[in-house]
Amino acid sequence: MTRNITVILLLAVHFGLSGQAQEAEKPRILKQWTLSSDFTEEINKPVDTVFSLFHLYRLTNKYSPLNVDPGNYGLPFYQFSFFDRITDPDKFLYAGYYPFMHTPERAVFMNTQVPYTEGTWTISSPRETAEQTFMVRHSQSVNRFLNFGLIYDITYSLGQYNYQRADNKNFLFHSSYTGIRYKYYFAAGINKLLSYENGGISDPGQLGLLETRDVPVHLGSLNKATSLLKNNNILLVQRYTVSGRLEAGKDSVPKKRSGFSGLKGTFSHVFIWENNKRAYSDSYPQSGFYDTIFINRDVTFDSLFSQSIRNTIRFDFMTDETRKFRLGGGAGLRNELFRYSQMSRIYGPLRDNTVTTHKSNNAVVGRLFSDIGEKFRWTANGELFLTGYRAGDFSIYGEILKSFSWNKGMAIWKITGAINNRQPAYWYERWIGNHFMWHNNDLKKEFRIDLGTQFSFPARNADIKFNYAIIDNYTDFNTDALPSQHGGGLSVASLFVRKDLRAWKFHLAGDILVQKSSNEEILDLPLVTLRADGFFEHLIRFKKTGGKLNTQIGAEIMYHTLYYPYSYMPATGRFYRQQQTMTGNYPFLNAFVNLKLRRARIFVMLDHLNSGFMGYDFYMIPSYPVNTRMIRYGIAVTFYD
Repeated sequence: MTRNITVILLLAVHFGLSGQAQEAEKPRILKQWTLSSDFTEEINKPVDTVFSLFHLYRLTNKYSPLNVDPGNYGLPFYQFSFFDRITDPDKFLYAGYYPFMHTPERAVFMNTQVPYTEGTWTISSPRETAEQTFMVRHSQSVNRFLNFGLIYDITYSLGQYNYQRADNKNFLFHSSYTGIRYKYYFAAGINKLLSYENGGISDPGQLGLLETRDVPVHLGSLNKATSLLKNNNILLVQRYTVSGRLEAGKDSVPKKRSGFSGLKGTFSHVFIWENNKRAYSDSYPQSGFYDTIFINRDVTFDSLFSQSIRNTIRFDFMTDETRKFRLGGGAGLRNELFRYSQMSRIYGPLRDNTVTTHKSNNAVVGRLFSDIGEKFRWTANGELFLTGYRAGDFSIYGEILKSFSWNKGMAIWKITGAINNRQPAYWYERWIGNHFMWHNNDLKKEFRIDLGTQFSFPARNADIKFNYAIIDNYTDFNTDALPSQHGGGLSVASLFVRKDLRAWKFHLAGDILVQKSSNEEILDLPLVTLRADGFFEHLIRFKKTGGKLNTQIGAEIMYHTLYYPYSYMPATGRFYRQQQTMTGNYPFLNAFVNLKLRRARIFVMLDHLNSGFMGYDFYMIPSYPVNTRMIRYGIAVTFYD
């Protein structure tokens, strides 16, 4: 461990000093963005070079700050916040892995004057149960319009308990051309996520008495149970502006003329292709963990496959961007083709039973928005499925955005609303597996109304958000791990507050989530969930060299009140309701040191330092204890030369 920390410090000093000599050169333009949900707009996204609280490096933290996992990073998990959970029917197979993956709607694009490279590496000890993550990213522009880049993420976590390994490899290749009239955005993602399934520990009384690797688990060496998820996807967006008289300025930003010549129209084609495959294997189905065996008593090999192809053609318009009042909108048609397959091995490796289903949809999509000055905007998006198995589904989303210029900086107030009526995922209707089987489930469409408001004041590191939802026909998995639909109404309210309090060099940064469900038997949520980081921050200056070293030394607490969390079912990869075991009322404590030297950021963290001092009831999911005390450390370095 000492050797690894020494290597990290030496690398940080080397890269930091090399970057120091180059930072005095001319500034370099670096832009990063994602695309809006309808792929019509670029949404600016800051490049992640933030030093503060760098020890919160995990991809799961970046998607949602408060998460529930089965004790080992890289395995399937879900979010504490009900409003952060993945509910899209088309993401059913990978909902528990979504924040790890590179998918079309999450593709990130860049444009930079010089090649940009970033590398991040983290590791924990001891080596026998280590968690390692590695990320490398490179982006390079051919000219001011054309860019290519790639991202490669690896999570390799052995886990402290037997047969709990996670091995995730996710790759993204992206390219963009942002000319004055023609633009394209291309992204290709390859995601492979392997999870070893142990079914949780079988005797909680052994915690604290045995080494973690000696604690018995439900699915052991005879089972060799694993879940494998593969996802491949392609996104291609092409846009061509055919109206409006555009002139390129020196900075490549189009200048628009007033009058009707300021009106511009854009034709777009959006192509999305996606393949998903989930396989579950178990070499000893008769271990007693599963109550039923439908197909083969000697071996379990369940395989599910889905393929989707989406084509959208649309036309969007926008009035003169130089005017104070700007109006825009668009409409289009989308065609969707789906193929679903399920395969179960019957009498051995040579006999397979495959069921294939083809489905399609046709939908109309639309958008309308208006800007009044630079500080007020409203937007409305919608889609309606006209034909296909989702005929009658519709979605409407609206947003009002108001900015305020205050002495300390810009504040933003956002009001949102949404109405959704949609068919539950296909896999709720039909499933063929060795341990679970259902078909012809007659599920009604889930109807949901969402209302929310958010106030953000970045200059004061303050953010407050309120959400409220009313849901009819709420669909999930019941206490038998089978599809279930609640016929009555269900409402959920949540309040999220984030604030960084500062007194001299002392900081207290906290995330607090308060939420309540109207029916706790159907949806139970912890009343209060919080994560707070208290730290001392100091900038060390080296007079002889002119160097600077940013430091943060502090502690972190993660806590939630008692509630009935979901259990996890390995055979389906889904979380389901249970009412036997409550978790919570246990603080998880960490200590950390964060350092930044020029372009190098490093951290050292003692994770779960109170392990064993306050009992052994440290679960987030029943039967899956959180890791005991360990040391984590890592480094991130950026190059743009």
